[in-house]
Amino acid sequence: MATKIVLRSGKDEPVRRFHPWVFSGAIKKIYGEVMEGDIVDLYSNQDEYLASGHYQVGSIAVRIFSYDQNVTAKDVWKEKINNAYNYRKSCGLTDNAETNAYRLVFAEGDGLPGLIIDWYHGVAVIQTHSIGMYHARFDIVDVLKEIYGDALVGVYDKSAETLPKKAETGAVNGYLYGEKGEGIILEYGCQFHIDWELGQKTGFFIDQRENRHLLSQLAKGKKVLNTFCYTGGFSVAALKGGAALVHSTDSSARAIELTEANLKLNGYDIKDHPAFCEDTNYYLERTTETYDIIVLDPPAFAKHHDVRHNALQGYKRLNAEAIRKVNKGGMIFTFSCSQVVDRKLFNSAVIAAAIQAGRSVRIMHQLSQPVDHPINAFHPEGEYLKGLVLFVE
Repeated sequence: MATKIVLRSGKDEPVRRFHPWVFSGAIKKIYGEVMEGDIVDLYSNQDEYLASGHYQVGSIAVRIFSYDQNVTAKDVWKEKINNAYNYRKSCGLTDNAETNAYRLVFAEGDGLPGLIIDWYHGVAVIQTHSIGMYHARFDIVDVLKEIYGDALVGVYDKSAETLPKKAETGAVNGYLYGEKGEGIILEYGCQFHIDWELGQKTGFFIDQRENRHLLSQLAKGKKVLNTFCYTGGFSVAALKGGAALVHSTDSSARAIELTEANLKLNGYDIKDHPAFCEDTNYYLERTTETYDIIVLDPPAFAKHHDVRHNALQGYKRLNAEAIRKVNKGGMIFTFSCSQVVDRKLFNSAVIAAAIQAGRSVRIMHQLSQPVDHPINAFHPEGEYLKGLVLFVE
């Protein structure tokens, strides 16, 4: 039986509006002992059942996964993962000749806080961000087997890095089912090696798929610089679109190796399209090269509100230097994946950068995360990826 948690008067309103988080300060009383990862039932101060979720030590005390007391957790996983699959199917992602990788479950966006599942052409990579979802991982594997059948080659759990640091789970990354599989995916005609075992996140940044495709449509005949290149996704997409030259930069030697491997996989000569192991800001400051298109896709500059100001200054500096280096009539693809920097703040930082650089710019496109990273209407915090395509006079 789930532990009962009663909320303070008035603190139940966000739950009634279907926001999936309950903060620790909203809790009035916990009946009995509760451990991190336990399933709890939430009640109003008038003893009215509200929702069920996973308990977690910290500011966010409960992550809600159901508003129905009469279903089991296993039934919830089955229903919601099936719903997530059917949503991707309706978006044309599950049987697509051009693209065979997508995000199957996007946490709160699919009503499953703490759970990420990415699909890589037969291998499902799971990342759990809560102890409760980590405990449910084998039940989740069973649902994946039912959905994909023989198409499911393996399920890899990569939760060791994403679980709360203070929780002693003994989590070790590894296969929960099957084996590695091929490790190569297709995205709009581009091929990519995927290393979910050693790579960042689940192995690839699926969330930039549509933005890479947009770049490929604009890159013909252009000289392109892809900064913070990681696996070279934007580099390959630009060349696929007919770019005349692509340079790639990243401070990680491993990222440069991955970029070069993906260029070779797609038939491009790395001597003609070199990648440089160098800090992006330093490269932009020292290079005498100018470009027709520059891609700025840095890692999150801010993960907490207390460093948001420094992050905004970082975005301003980076974008100002890029705006100086792009040719007249050129374009800049610029992004922020910092959740605490909203779209308005990011756009303001980019506009300030253009003023500082003394260039006139137009906003061609306002970019976001793709359809397989849906934003729960009741959880606007799920919008984390912001982007602009600038046309620079």
